[in-house]
Amino acid sequence: MSDSGLVVIGSGPAGVAAAQAYRERRPDAPVRILSADRRRPYARPPLSKEFLRGKTDDTDLHPEQWFAERNIELALDSHVQGFDPQQRVVTVDGEPYSYDVLVFATGASPVPLPVPGGEHALQLRSLDDAERLRAAAESARTAVVIGAGFIGCEAAASLALRGLSVTLVAPEEVPQQKRLGTEAGRKLVELVEASGVRWSGGAGVQRLEESAVHLDDGSVLEADVILAATGVAPNTDLAGVAGVAMQDSRIVADEDMSTSVPNVYAAGDVALAFNTGAGRRLPIEHWQDAEEQGGVAGATAAGDDAAWSGVPGFWTTIGDTTVKYHAWGDGYQDSRMVEHDDGFTVWYESDGAVVAVLTCNADGDYDLGGELIQAGKPAPVD
Repeated sequence: MSDSGLVVIGSGPAGVAAAQAYRERRPDAPVRILSADRRRPYARPPLSKEFLRGKTDDTDLHPEQWFAERNIELALDSHVQGFDPQQRVVTVDGEPYSYDVLVFATGASPVPLPVPGGEHALQLRSLDDAERLRAAAESARTAVVIGAGFIGCEAAASLALRGLSVTLVAPEEVPQQKRLGTEAGRKLVELVEASGVRWSGGAGVQRLEESAVHLDDGSVLEADVILAATGVAPNTDLAGVAGVAMQDSRIVADEDMSTSVPNVYAAGDVALAFNTGAGRRLPIEHWQDAEEQGGVAGATAAGDDAAWSGVPGFWTTIGDTTVKYHAWGDGYQDSRMVEHDDGFTVWYESDGAVVAVLTCNADGDYDLGGELIQAGKPAPVD
């Protein structure tokens, strides 16, 4: 290989893990991370929790010295205009960067709230977003959070714990109803309400004003702060224009994170990668899965054999309570909730085999669930 080495586009967990894995295997090759973000790589999970509550300002993924010690170049506030896979050149702010291997880890961006006045809502994806939201909360008394995905639930609970009067609004009767079912959704309602949040399910947003949310039932919620937590979309425009194979707005990748273009890999939110355990391609949207895929991409790009095989999963903390979830992510036929003294477990099965598990204060079930999902075995009978 030439001295062009590895170029990673994106500085989230997938991108940094790819750079790290490549560096561990190729200690002398150049490694460069190109990031559109102006901030050094940071962890996103605290942004909706400890950071938003004002409990920490430390969100660095690694200290600056970590990158220096590994001779990983960080090019921040860098905007990639295009790349030429034949010449192996990336154009960044008008300047060409050559590469031997390239990893797309460009992440995802929030989907704007598609209603009149949607621009009045804040978003929560980047550290800059989190700083704006935290600053707005400092002088606010009321807040409305739109969207009851895990980021919406986390942020609503954090704002309430700051002392704001918070209403969480979503069109579903309970949070995550389609993904997790009604019983589990009721448990999530209990958790957000225990943090002081008012739940308003089955409510559609009709329009926004600067300090008001108009619902489709005619009611109006006054709010000093409005947060839209209504999902994200993968940042794949650059790859699509360059002819990388796409499916469902994501980059198609094999189990080793390689794409349809030689020497180009994809990891994280942008990838639709083949998981050897599941036997099919899966989208992912969570931190630890992105980090795992990045490690596979970096190892493969350096010449090692590696494959993505783990069961996707994540943790979420709503108020002071942590909920964990493992799943292949393509639905279930039956679910069964098991109550514990201080928590619960929900087993999800299809054709008699566990395909997902949701736990609260049941780490043993979470770990067992991952093993059962991987093995295609049934849930334990309690």
